[in-house]
Amino acid sequence: MAAAAAAAEQSAEQFRGQARLPRFAAPRRYDVRLAPDLAACAFAGSVAVSLAVGAPTRFLVLNAADLDVAPGAVSFAPQGSDKVLQPAEVTNVPADEILIIRFDEVLPLGEGTLSIAFQGTLNDKMKGFYRSVYELNGEKKNMAVTQFEPADARRCFPCWDEPAFKAVFKITLEVPSETVALSNMPVVEEKVNGATKTVYFQESPIMSTYLVAVIVGIFDYVEALTTDGTRVRVYTQVGKSAQGKFALEVAVKTLILFKEYFAVPYPLPKMDMIAIPDFASGAMENYGLVTYRETALLFDEKHSAAANKQRVAVVVAHELAHQWFGNLVTMEWWTHLWLNEGFATWVSYLAADQFFPEWNIWTQFLEESTTGFKLDALAGSHPIEVDINHVDEIDEIFDAISYRKGASVIRMLQSYLGAEVFQKSLAAYIKRYAYSNAKTEDLWAALEEGSGEPVRTLMHSWTKQQGYPVVSVKLKDGKLHLEQTQFLSSGATGVGQWVVPITLCCCSYSRQEKFLFHGKQEDFNVSGLMECQKKCDFWIKLNVNQTSFYRVSYDEELASRLSVLDDTYALCMAGKQKLVSLLHLIAAYKDETEYTVLAHAIDTSLNIADMMSIAAPEELDNLKKFLIGFLEPFAQKLGWDAQSGEGHLKALLRGTLFTALAELGHEATINEAVRRFNVFLEDRETSLLPPDVRKAAYVALMQTVNKTNKGGYESLLKIYRETDLSQEKVRVLGSLASSPDPDVVREALDFILSPEVRNQDAIFVLRGVSSRAHEVAWQWLKENWDYISETFSGTLLTYFVTVTVSPLATDEKGDEAEEFFKSRTKANIARTVKQSIERVRINAKWVKSTKGEADLSNVIKELAHKR
Repeated sequence: MAAAAAAAEQSAEQFRGQARLPRFAAPRRYDVRLAPDLAACAFAGSVAVSLAVGAPTRFLVLNAADLDVAPGAVSFAPQGSDKVLQPAEVTNVPADEILIIRFDEVLPLGEGTLSIAFQGTLNDKMKGFYRSVYELNGEKKNMAVTQFEPADARRCFPCWDEPAFKAVFKITLEVPSETVALSNMPVVEEKVNGATKTVYFQESPIMSTYLVAVIVGIFDYVEALTTDGTRVRVYTQVGKSAQGKFALEVAVKTLILFKEYFAVPYPLPKMDMIAIPDFASGAMENYGLVTYRETALLFDEKHSAAANKQRVAVVVAHELAHQWFGNLVTMEWWTHLWLNEGFATWVSYLAADQFFPEWNIWTQFLEESTTGFKLDALAGSHPIEVDINHVDEIDEIFDAISYRKGASVIRMLQSYLGAEVFQKSLAAYIKRYAYSNAKTEDLWAALEEGSGEPVRTLMHSWTKQQGYPVVSVKLKDGKLHLEQTQFLSSGATGVGQWVVPITLCCCSYSRQEKFLFHGKQEDFNVSGLMECQKKCDFWIKLNVNQTSFYRVSYDEELASRLSVLDDTYALCMAGKQKLVSLLHLIAAYKDETEYTVLAHAIDTSLNIADMMSIAAPEELDNLKKFLIGFLEPFAQKLGWDAQSGEGHLKALLRGTLFTALAELGHEATINEAVRRFNVFLEDRETSLLPPDVRKAAYVALMQTVNKTNKGGYESLLKIYRETDLSQEKVRVLGSLASSPDPDVVREALDFILSPEVRNQDAIFVLRGVSSRAHEVAWQWLKENWDYISETFSGTLLTYFVTVTVSPLATDEKGDEAEEFFKSRTKANIARTVKQSIERVRINAKWVKSTKGEADLSNVIKELAHKR
């Protein structure tokens, strides 16, 4: 009686402003019918939701956004009754993206069907049910596409749009007869009726709304079968299907690998993957119908670079991992997003390593860790598990913490527990939570059960607090003395403390010690350490293979042999080490042979040059001379032209190396690049400019461009306009703003906002802005902010802030950014703005500390003239 009385007291007001939907009713099955009008960019639809009413209520509350729902188009039919209840009131609450349906009477407990008819727009925002533009026989056409993660299914049909409300879906589409209609499940029937046809899809297994997908357009495809009979297809624009073959091969192998790894078969009868011309993120793991940017799915043997091939393989493996980890077992709420993304990132490297061992992918994985380190060293970072109190906050956590740090701590745990124990425990977790939802704690429980190790205690310190430690290593009276402090790029002292899984080798990699470091500081007796120490070539290495997410600082006695480049760079930025020690360290890498280490040395070198252009512009010529002298021997040895059978990593290095030399203004590189480019401009099939060095040549060409000599810029635009390969377009866009002339950079930035550049690709121009033009880009962002914030959303909008604000390096610019965003910050960019301004402060501090290094000028001179 009390519950019924409470239902009588309910009011619409109590449902406003809530983070989550009420739990008194839950969907069991959706019957969704959609009829998109591709020419008018609109759609009509209806949904019949079978739901279970579990508590007395006069209200049904579900999500809907940007949909027109007429009051007369809503009804509720309790099961087993002839009665159809019409609502007394239907209230649309745009601020909360909910539909509040009030009935005059309390709804009967048990099953019933809620029916709603609605209309919507095929928007151009790349979320919800949207339109993407493609060309067919020279004519522009619209395709209809869905992108529902994190919370945009509600823009296509009214639904309980939270991951925990899993249900089955029966999709029916009414589409133009000539189009291909795709959804998560196979087609069971098509009925053609003149110019339109109705396509009925098989009912799906139980799944979350964010994984539902619908696509309508005209496509080609290539297909194959896995060894156990699953049909796999790659859909492309007409004429591009051959570019889908590499992804198809990877997908077929990946589905079999993951079936074995998770010890559960792929749950659906088919796997479709499709390249979408307008797509906000890299890819999306919709159950059985994975959507991708063209650059993440298509590979052209002749015109794609080695880096493109690797990206396709890793992204395909990432999305297919989600079919188990995310789709079959789904996070309970967005707080646990990292479970999806961190895990899929880690396991995609596992797959790539299996298929392409020659790529040395686990060494390249260190780039994932480094990106995580950079963000997590900010005071404005966030824990891996982050409370989400409003739907607007979700987009911002699709970041380097959820993906890169998430993947790194999974790798750390797997390395500590051992590969076999980890895999078996994971398989048990997947079986236990299949077709339902799980939280982070559920994974820890399964791993603890399988390993007997204190996984919860260990991992809570890594997922529930932000940041990471720097572990200082000293030898003291024959013991290993370890001390941990939270690392912050600002140089400040943090209060975090972690349970650190230590792996340690001493004078030999053949024997490894493992133990957990719990305290702020501890002494450890390490067997064999004393004997080892007596050797003249004594060394000690913590964090073997860099599998754990912490930095190491060795004392002076150990540092000369073992300081790792990334740790030294980070400590230098934080004011804990001098720039001269970092420069000496870079010089010591002159004989480096490992691609990842050398690529990192190059990246670090360019960052130093960036900073020095502000801190000590008078030293820039000598610094560049030193860096060119460091890189030139590698370039001479490698050459512009690939040697037969040289391998994937050399191809990756060639592009990185020549791009860096061009950015540093190396004359010989620029001249040779321009020579090769001019041949390429006349003959796109020439072997003189293969895809691996094309970006380097474009950047080199742009070094010759200024406002009075724009020939190179115009030539790149010509290539951009003439190619239909997305990867080529991206290479051009990434080079346009690399000119040293601010006026040319300004023109390139304006080009972003022209109809010629798809919104998804704007970021590539911004990333390519030359170091001398960061302030130009900031000025441009401010002037165009109103348009940008209206036009872009989600991660695309946060990129504008991060890429433009973060490189600034004076306190004045930090104050300016703070002032500018004070009145312009909404929940969807608040975290990004805070992090970006913090980076400006850190850069400014580094500039100041560099200015204070008395011996810097002499050291740079000495390095510049040393041969």
